[in-house]
Amino acid sequence: METGNEDQAAYWGQSASGQKWLTFEDQLDANHVPVLDLVLEKAALRPGMQVLDIGCGTGASVIAAAAQVGESGFVTGADISEPFMERARARGAAAGVSNVDFTVADAQSYPFKPESYDAIISRFGVMFFADPVAAFANMARALRPGGQMTFATWGPLAGNPWFSVTHKIAASRLGSPPKLGADAPGPMAFQDVERVTGLFNAAGLSVQVETHDMHLTPLGTLSDVVALSTRVGPAARIMGLFEGTEEDAAAIAEGVADAFSAHVTPDGVRLPALINLFQARRDG
Repeated sequence: METGNEDQAAYWGQSASGQKWLTFEDQLDANHVPVLDLVLEKAALRPGMQVLDIGCGTGASVIAAAAQVGESGFVTGADISEPFMERARARGAAAGVSNVDFTVADAQSYPFKPESYDAIISRFGVMFFADPVAAFANMARALRPGGQMTFATWGPLAGNPWFSVTHKIAASRLGSPPKLGADAPGPMAFQDVERVTGLFNAAGLSVQVETHDMHLTPLGTLSDVVALSTRVGPAARIMGLFEGTEEDAAAIAEGVADAFSAHVTPDGVRLPALINLFQARRDG
């Protein structure tokens, strides 16, 4: 059944841009540690719970959740990308985690077993649906009565220099890419809290929202962080669209380094971030 998410499946499963998340897995996981910690804290997972992790990528969040639910619990990771799921299975096996499973699934339409999960979580995995209302309603059917969804998404663009700064600097060098609609599927699609609250409500879910001011924790030196930020994300997209040269790449990296230098601390580069935390409950 076509759902409108076929382009997302192709992007994350086949494109060179999507596959960068495999190449830079360790760096991206480290960058997002505070966000995953927030999701797990707010989800309040307990031993014995059955958990579904939506858009779980290469499995770091699933493995972390599995430690919280213990051997009496179970965590299912779902992602639209087969290569991500292959990598997640390998990571789980290497970690010796037995209370997990990984499923290639478009969560907007996948036939999850009804009323089978105590909790559904996601770290940056729910902003890409063509029809978010249908996706939320489909996930809600998989929740047991009283079950709760806990989703972290990027908040307002201006508060997330990982995106805003790199985009501005790359665009000033090469030009602005075609504008996507503010609500189009993508990393920043859920920055408008009021709009997303309406989507949950339309899916029959009550929802609470918090916006958290935190810092990302990328690995390495300023140069390492700049290199990552120009290989994954807006700068990389602009470089690809405009066929940027090595000279362009160096100029963009220099500009990003200048901007990010203000965030160097004794513990490393710590980039400000605004994260929206949505918690939606199935009544019952």
